Amino acid sequence: MSIEKSLNKFDDYYHNFLLGIASVLLITPISSLAKPISSPATPETVPSKTADKAKKTLQNAVIVRKLDSEKVQRGKIVYQTNCANCHGQNGESKPGWRKKGPDGKYPPPPLNGDAHTWHHSTDTLTKTIREGSPPEIGNMPGWGNKLTDEEIDDVIVWITSIWPTEIYGIWYKEIERKSQEKKEHKLD
Repeated sequence: MSIEKSLNKFDDYYHNFLLGIASVLLITPISSLAKPISSPATPETVPSKTADKAKKTLQNAVIVRKLDSEKVQRGKIVYQTNCANCHGQNGESKPGWRKKGPDGKYPPPPLNGDAHTWHHSTDTLTKTIREGSPPEIGNMPGWGNKLTDEEIDDVIVWITSIWPTEIYGIWYKEIERKSQEKKEHKLD
C-alpha cells in the first residue's frame, strides 16, 4: 500500500473520529437538560399518555374542518332519502360488505370511515355518485340524472363530516389536497 493511500485512510478515520467526538460533546449538554429517569427506561415502563395526547392535539390542530353547516344538513337529508337504504342510516353499511355476493359483486361499503371511501378525492366520489360504481365491481346505480350537482356535493360534505377526525385529516392531507393541487397545475 502506498504512503499516500495510508495517509488518506488515516485522514478519513481521523475525520470520522473527530465528528463522533463533536457529536457527543453537542448531545451531552442537551441531554443533561432532560428530566432524570429514576428507573431504566423501557417501552413497557415509560408511560406514553402525554406523547399520545400531544400527538392527537397536533393532529387535530393541523386540520380544522371548515364544513358549511347548511351543506352538511342538506347532505344528510339527501343521503337519508337516497343512499341510506344501501349504505346504512349513518353510513355504517351492513355486515358482510367485504364479501362478494352471489352475483360476484361487492355490496355497498360503509361510508363512515370504516372502509375505503376516504381513499378517494371529492372528484372521484362525485364521479362515482354521478355515474355509479364500475359494473364489474358493484351494483351502485348512477345518480347523475336524479340528483343535482349541488345535492351530490352536499352529500359528499355530509359523508366527510361523519368520518373520524384522524381519517378526515389523512384524507384531506394525502388525498384531497393533492387532488386539488393536480387540478391547479392543469389550469396553469
